[in-house]
Amino acid sequence: MKAERARTALLALALGCGLAGAVQAQDYVRADCRAQLDPSSLRFDTSLHQRWYRRFWTGDCDHLPLCIPGSPNWNSIVGKLLVRGGPAEQAALLPKACRLGQMIGLEWARDKKVRRIDTRDLHAFKGQLEASGDALRGVEQVEASARAKMAR
Repeated sequence: MKAERARTALLALALGCGLAGAVQAQDYVRADCRAQLDPSSLRFDTSLHQRWYRRFWTGDCDHLPLCIPGSPNWNSIVGKLLVRGGPAEQAALLPKACRLGQMIGLEWARDKKVRRIDTRDLHAFKGQLEASGDALRGVEQVEASARAKMAR
């Protein structure tokens, strides 16, 4: 009986730590994006993966090797997209842009040996977003490009 309670307590502790990690992992995502993201898909291969994911969203290097801080970062890109899309597109644009950031960021932040989206791709995606006359259409085009890269 004692052993069973101990196992239950350890399981609860492990689950609690996992949930806390998922919540904590989104603290650096812009506030209006947090509710749009899927916390169950936040799976990090390593702590370095999580730190690079944070860099993707914030531009903060946090002592990452070979990291260049600042822009572009996904929080600022979402802000620019929302301004370009205007109030009429915000309801459709915000969730798509936030989820796109989660998908691209999680893949780009992985170890270079296994990731399917690299920094050159990020620059290409940013160019696509800027070149698109319509912010929502640009997000949809980048999503299609990113999904194609990840399908390889």
